Order: sequence, then structure tokens, then C-alpha cells
Amino acid sequence: MLFWHSQPDHYWPSPGEHYQAPSSSIYREPLQIPFLKQEDQQPPAPLCPPFQCVLCAPSSPAVKIHEETLTYLNQGQSYEIRMLSNWKGLGDIPESRRLLKTVARVIFHDRRLQYSERQQLENWQISHPGDRILDIDVPLSVGVIDPLINPNTLNTIEFLWDPSKRTSVFIQVNCISTEFTQKKNGGEKGAPFRIQLDTYRGDSEGTEHLYSASCQVKVFKPKGADRKLKTDREKVEKRSALEREKYQSPCESTILTECIPWPDIDASRSPTSTPGLTSPNNFKMTPERICASPVCASDSSTECVGEGLSPSASILDTQQWLVRNRFANYCRAFANFTGADLLKLSRRDLTQICGVADGIRLSHALKARSLQPRLTLYVNTEAQEKTPATNTEAKATDFYQEIYLDDVTAAELTNKLADLLSVPANHIQKVSRTGPRGIHIVLSDTMVRNMADESCFTATLQKMQNQDGYHCILR
Repeated sequence: MLFWHSQPDHYWPSPGEHYQAPSSSIYREPLQIPFLKQEDQQPPAPLCPPFQCVLCAPSSPAVKIHEETLTYLNQGQSYEIRMLSNWKGLGDIPESRRLLKTVARVIFHDRRLQYSERQQLENWQISHPGDRILDIDVPLSVGVIDPLINPNTLNTIEFLWDPSKRTSVFIQVNCISTEFTQKKNGGEKGAPFRIQLDTYRGDSEGTEHLYSASCQVKVFKPKGADRKLKTDREKVEKRSALEREKYQSPCESTILTECIPWPDIDASRSPTSTPGLTSPNNFKMTPERICASPVCASDSSTECVGEGLSPSASILDTQQWLVRNRFANYCRAFANFTGADLLKLSRRDLTQICGVADGIRLSHALKARSLQPRLTLYVNTEAQEKTPATNTEAKATDFYQEIYLDDVTAAELTNKLADLLSVPANHIQKVSRTGPRGIHIVLSDTMVRNMADESCFTATLQKMQNQDGYHCILR
């Protein structure tokens, strides 16, 4: 059961409370100089940033003063990130358009891993099918509107929020740092991550970036972060007083440091992209943000299956072909490729660029391999009787239509014949084939499987007695 408590409307602390003035005696006891005006010697108030993000997790005490803070997290545990706002431009925006969009992501801190991020995430997805690297805990979150998760980006979530109201988003990191190291030596030897939040303001005219902040974290197995924090605290306490002054004072919360925005990919990342899952560069505030399922979104691309890429395709045509065939994630990688350039790549080149699974799929799509039917039949729907004298001449002048069978069953052939004869399939009560001496052999799966490929038949319909159905005869 959730208990709601009344909260004050504004949660941003005053500059004096949040940014403590230095304790120097110059500001507390100014010198009494007679020829200076005392009222002009007020200490300058520190500037208050427009936004601030606070991760409610203690920072490590074993970090030196001039180094970046490091925070330890437990795998799968929900951590609160408070979204604080002191934005001056809030009063100029109508209340109906005050919603801001924030994109939260978990990225690698080491540049070496950033270069191979795509491959690292694919390998993690293979070993953890159905799991995500970053999740949002919706029941615990406050003030979060329309949280959206793109199934193609495992390390990214996004949501809308009102800067004039209290907002806290609870996140869960489901991967641990040692999963991205060559040697599994424990959490302290694992790869550090960064949690970054990019905030944007969007309208019909475009998008404006407002604020970005990030912090360095390491993720341990459950309860491993608590043990690591205790170990660091004991390690610092064993040092001398002079050495302890070189380390930062531990804090109960971690303030995210302002940084440059994360470079995002184009809006058409995948066929599952929706207005709510587009990149910040194409974000627009809409009253409804509907997340389409992958099945529904992929229906529009089924008509393009089997369509090969032309060698004369331009760069724009190549980009459109990639989107139609569900390779939108690699539009940026092939931004300057024409159709001829893409067709020159070998299967090995494609697997190195796109990974094994998508590389093989792209290689097959470029070759446009169409599935061959297992059985092809030619059927003539002419119902007129032919005399033996004119039978040979009629065969040369009759027109046949092809029927392709994939399952090679009697039911499939019956449905294809019904479409060919413009009759509902349930109205064909019986299908038979003429045999020796004019006998009728009932059509069965065994008979269809033993038909010779490219056989020719003449199909006729006869009204069945005392029934509304038809009897289809293949001669």
C-alpha cells in the first residue's frame, strides 16, 4: 500500500544552504577601514545552477581530493535520482508546455570500452537474454510521466517530468562491472560505468538542450557495494591524519557533475521507434506518446522482404533501404555508402561492423535470396469439354496459372484452388483427381507430396447434390 504525504511545492535549497560560504574570517569579520564603504564589501553569493541531479547513494571515501567521485551500487537495487530545478526560464513557459524530457543512460567510463560499446552490449545481451542493463522502477518513482523503454537500447531509458514539481526517478542497473573485464577478479577490478542524464526542452519548432550531468559508478553483486564501502572506510581510517587530508570527505549522496550531452543517433534507430522513443534531436512534445510493439511495427516492412539493393542506389536510397529492411541501427555506420559500396562488402566485413547476427542477416538481405516453393503446379480453369481431335490443339492454346505450395498439403492446395476459382474455401467440400478409367481419387497429403513438379491440371467445379458446396475435379 502506498502512503502519500504532503510535500512542499519547492525543493530547491537556498544558495546559502546548498553552497556554504567559506569559513574565512575575511567574510565574517571585515576590517574596519574608514575610507571604504562597509556596505560594498558583501561576499559574492555563489551561482545556483539551473538544474541538479542527485544520486541517493554514498560516495567512496577512498577518493583523493582532485579526483572524480566514485559511487558503489548493488546490482538490481533501486536507487533514487532527485531532479532539482532552479531554471529561470520556467516562468515564461505556459503550464501546459512545461514538461521536459530526460534521457538516462549507463555508459562506459573507459574510452577503450567506449569504442567497442556496441559489441560489448551485444555480448552481454547474448549471455542475458530478455534482461536490460538499465531499468526504471516505476512504482517508486515520483513525478515521472510516460517512462519509455526502447527494447533496442538496453542501457537507455527516458521520461518526461515537470520542473515545477517534485521529481524522483528510481533506476536499477542489472549488470556488474566485472562482466566487461577480461579477467574476472572481483568488483574492485571491474570496469567503471557512468550514469548520465541529458535534459531537453522540445516544442513544435525544435529541441533545445538544457542540461547534462553524469557521475562515475561501479556495480557489484547484491550487498557487494556495502562491503566495498566498509572496506574503503576502514582503509582510510588506518592512515595517518596527514594522509587522510588528501582524501575527500564521504557524502551520503552523490551530486552528478555537469558535462557535455551524449551524442545520440538519428531518430530512426529501429522499426520499433515511436514518437516517444526518438532521439533528443527529433523530440517533440505530444499529448499522447504510444509505444508500438515490435510485432506491429515490423508489419510495415514485410512488403519489402526479398527486395535487393541496387548497385546504382544513391546514398539516400541506401539509407532508406536499410530502414525498410530493419537495419536502421546501422544507418550512421553506413552514412556515406552508396549501393555499390555496400554490395562490395564481404560477409566477414559485415559481421565485423554489425556483429555476427545482424551481419549475416544483412549479407543475406543484400543478396536478396528468395525462398523457392517446394512444389509448382499449373492449373487451367477452362471448364469446356474438349474432343480428342481438338485436345492437342486446345492444350497449345489454353492458358494456365501457377500455384506455388510451401507446406505441400491437401489443405494448402484446396485453399489455393479456391482463390484461383474465386470460390470461398469452405464451399469446396471435396477435391479429387481423375485416375485410370476415369475414376475419382480423393486428394490427400500423400498424393500432393508425390505430385511431380510443374505438373499441369485442368480444374472444374461440380455442384454437389443436396449440398451447397462444390466438388473440384483435377484432370
